[in-house]
Amino acid sequence: MSVPQKIGSTRTLLVEKDEAGRVLSRVRRTVLPGGLRVITEEMAGVRSASIGVWVGVGSRDETPSLHGASHFLEHLLFKGTHERSALDISILLDEIGGDFNAFTAKEYTCFHARVLATDLPAAIDVLGDMLTDSVITDADVEAEREVILDEIAMHDDDPEDVVHNLFAAQAWGDSPIGRPIAGTEDSINALTRTQITRFYRRHYRPANMVVSAAGAVSHADVVAQVRAAFGRGTFLTGEESPVHATLTETPRKVHPGVAHAKRPLEQINLVLGMQGVTRSDPRRFALGVLNTVLGGGSSSRLFQEVRELRGLAYAVYSFGSHHADAGLIGVSVGCLPAKYDEVLAVVRAELRKVATEGFTEEEIVRGKRQLAGSMILGLEDSGARMSRNGKAELVYDELLGLDEVLARIDGVTVDDVNALGAELFTRPEILAVVGP
Repeated sequence: MSVPQKIGSTRTLLVEKDEAGRVLSRVRRTVLPGGLRVITEEMAGVRSASIGVWVGVGSRDETPSLHGASHFLEHLLFKGTHERSALDISILLDEIGGDFNAFTAKEYTCFHARVLATDLPAAIDVLGDMLTDSVITDADVEAEREVILDEIAMHDDDPEDVVHNLFAAQAWGDSPIGRPIAGTEDSINALTRTQITRFYRRHYRPANMVVSAAGAVSHADVVAQVRAAFGRGTFLTGEESPVHATLTETPRKVHPGVAHAKRPLEQINLVLGMQGVTRSDPRRFALGVLNTVLGGGSSSRLFQEVRELRGLAYAVYSFGSHHADAGLIGVSVGCLPAKYDEVLAVVRAELRKVATEGFTEEEIVRGKRQLAGSMILGLEDSGARMSRNGKAELVYDELLGLDEVLARIDGVTVDDVNALGAELFTRPEILAVVGP
């Protein structure tokens, strides 16, 4: 659980050791003035570093008149500050030679980079400059408006993007969490520079940010560099406490039904699902195992039934989406129009089978091993560690070490998974279909 921490104090959150007792990684947190949190993970044996600035604002924080503002702002913060022009920023990022990018989600925005450890101070400096002192001009807003409209059009040409947006819209209706993250053509055209600037000033404040770094890093050095980079002007002079997400284990209700978007495509894309679990629900580990066994690999039930045995589709998978107060579980498939009815019937039959008969012990053991293996391999990368720690601080109420996560996965039983499957797959359906 998150514990209040004195401004300027440092706490060790996690230490991971090998079997011989040697320290493999150490996670520390310091809270700077204004409530800005700095999380680092010092990893042994690497020469690179990943840095991410996580901001607690996303598309679900937008009113209808601000729809798309979070994503719009993500673009605009690369356009220049009082110290650097957009070209200056681009030149610096190219000179560093690392991977710089950003993304917007429903509940947060992240600006991140992976660089050589020697270039980490420069990366921190430019990120601090961009996020605290961006100059949002009318010209930049108009130029980036066209870029975002092109991006929306690109996503509208991708049937998988369309069907997942349609699925969310059917599930949650015309609400912030149900709307597409990037906005719509109408909402982007209606946004003004004044609206975006106010949104920036309201949400991009220290208490609503987490700076997370992992790899060949020194906690003391990173804290000093963040303090300098984000301390421009009066940004770190406030007394606000860090903002933590409000979590609930009771998910908001969804709207069952069918949504169909006609497109002149060669394939039909469908998502069939129902209400799932929230981000903090303790059954999320059982759900991870369930998803793995149901549709997470080539030995999964859906892959075997839909593709291998019947040849009905090239790609089929199951998924879960989790938010602070909402969750969905679903199956995604793309198939030829002539096979649509059979595909839908087979998927429904498999979900009914899970609900009524459950999985076998052998399937659950295999699923737990697959899930644990992917977790271990994923966290050997500094970027994955940076993301884990940043998200844990911003949107969860705990940071679990790898051993604890593996223990929770290992503790999932057949009864846990089957009870969850029986509950989820008897709930009312949400069906989204895109195609002819």
